[in-house]
Amino acid sequence: MSKVVIMTKKKVIIIGGGIAGLCAGSYLQINGYDTEIFEMHDKSGGCCTSWTRKGYTFDGCIHFLYGTGESNAFYPLWKELIDIQGMEIVDFKEYSQIVKDGTILTLFADTEKLKRELLRIAPEDSVIIEEFINAIQEFDKIDMPIDVAPETLGMVELLKLLKDMKPYLNLQKKWNISVRDFVNKLTNPFLKEVLPASFEGEEMSLIAMITSFSAMNLKSAGYPIGGSLEFARKIEERYISLGGKLHFKQNVTQIIIDKNSAKGIILENGDEHHADIIISAADGYNTIFEMLEGKYIDKKIANYYKSLNLFRSLVQVSLGINRTFDNTPHSYSLFIDEPIIFEDNNKIERLELMIYNFDPTLAPAGKTTVTVSIETHNDEYWSNLRNEDRERYRAEKKKIAEEVIDRLDKFFGNIKSKVEVIDVATPATYIRYTNNWKGRYMGWMLTPKGLVTRMKKTLPGLKNFYLISQWATVGGGVPVGIMSGRNITQVICKKDKRKFVTS
Repeated sequence: MSKVVIMTKKKVIIIGGGIAGLCAGSYLQINGYDTEIFEMHDKSGGCCTSWTRKGYTFDGCIHFLYGTGESNAFYPLWKELIDIQGMEIVDFKEYSQIVKDGTILTLFADTEKLKRELLRIAPEDSVIIEEFINAIQEFDKIDMPIDVAPETLGMVELLKLLKDMKPYLNLQKKWNISVRDFVNKLTNPFLKEVLPASFEGEEMSLIAMITSFSAMNLKSAGYPIGGSLEFARKIEERYISLGGKLHFKQNVTQIIIDKNSAKGIILENGDEHHADIIISAADGYNTIFEMLEGKYIDKKIANYYKSLNLFRSLVQVSLGINRTFDNTPHSYSLFIDEPIIFEDNNKIERLELMIYNFDPTLAPAGKTTVTVSIETHNDEYWSNLRNEDRERYRAEKKKIAEEVIDRLDKFFGNIKSKVEVIDVATPATYIRYTNNWKGRYMGWMLTPKGLVTRMKKTLPGLKNFYLISQWATVGGGVPVGIMSGRNITQVICKKDKRKFVTS
C-alpha cells in the first residue's frame, strides 16, 4: 500500500500593503503559498494613494505609469494581475510645459515634436539635442528583460541575460550621466537653467529621462483614469480573490527572531503572528533599524542609509477649483516671479503643477482638481512642527496654500474666487500614513551611482526573511512594486524547488 504524502502550504507574512506587498502576495498565492498582509493604514496602496475632500479626489502618486501600452516591458506583468488592457488610459501629449519669464518650452511626448521644440529654443545646441533625441529613439527599440529575477539565474543564464541587455548597456555606458553633466554640455542659458529642475533634479541620471520620454513617445506611460488609489484597489481585489488575507490598522513593531531565523511579527497591540517566511514591503529604515533593531546589517547596508541620494520630500497643495482648464497642458513646471518663503527661510521659485482636466472622475462636472508639488529636504522641520506646535503647523500649511493660490491666480487668472477645497500634505503626512523614512514619497534616487547599485533582498545572517519595495531597489515608483513582488516570489519558488507560475 503506497503512502499518501500531504503537502502543507508554507505560510508567508508580508509587512506592508503597498503595491509591492500586494503584488508579492498575489504571486505567492498563485504559486501555492498561504499569505497574510499586515498594513498600518486603513487602506492598501501605501504611497500609491488618493484621498477625497468634498467631492474632489486628490492624487498623491501616479503622474504616469510605465506599462500602460504593449510596447513596454511592464505591460505583460500588469496583465498577469489586473485587466490593464480593459482600463481607460490617457496618453499625454506632453511630459510637461516649462514657463519662465514669459518663455514657454513644451516637453512633448512625441520625440520628433520634442526635437523641434528644443531646437526652436536652442538652435546653437543642435548637436547635443540630436544626440539626446537619438538616444530616446534607440531606447524605443530596446526590449528590457525584466521578467526574470537575476538571483534565480545560473552562470549560463546570466551570461545570456547580459547578452540580451547589451543594447541597453551600450546606451547606459554613454548616457548614465547626471542631468547636471548633461546641461553643462549645452550653451543655451534658458535650457541650462530650466532643465535640471524639470528633469527631476540635477543629480538624476539622464537615463531616467530617456526612459520616460521613450515610454511616453510609445504611448506606454499613460495615466489610469480614476487615479492612484483606484489602481491600487484593482491589485488588492486580485489579491483577495486569490485567497489572500489583508489586515488593516495593524502596525508591526517587531520581527520575531529565533536562532537568526525570522519566525513571525509582533504588532503594536502586542499580538503575535507566526509564519515560515517574513517579507517586509514596508519602509526599509524602519524594518532594518527598528523592527530588527539594526542587528542584521553590514557596512554596505549601513552606507546606503548614510550616503545614497534620496528623492526629496514633498509639500503637496491640492485644490478643488470651480472652473475648467480647457486646452491647457496637464503638467507645468512654473517658475514664479515672486518666490514663496516657507520653512522660515526656504525660498521656492518653481511650482510643479498637475491639472487633472483629463480625468472627469476626480472632480464634479465643470470643476477641476489641481495639485501643486513643492520639493523640500527639510522633513524634520515638518515633523517637529506637527509634534510640538500643532496650531503653528496648521497655520504654516494655510500660509503656503494661500501663497500658491496667489501665484496660480497671477498666472491663470480666475483662481482665487473659484477655490472650493484646500488640502495640504507635508512630509509629516507621509510619515503619519506610510512611516516612510524622512517622509520621502520615493526612496533611493536614480543617480548615475544609484543606477548601477544592486541591492540584495536578504539581510546578512538572517534566514527566512526578505526585504522588497522601493527601499530594496534604486529608482522607486509603482513599477518597482510589481517587479520586486514578482521577483521575490521567483526567488522563494526556486529555493523551495517549485516552478514559478503566473496563473
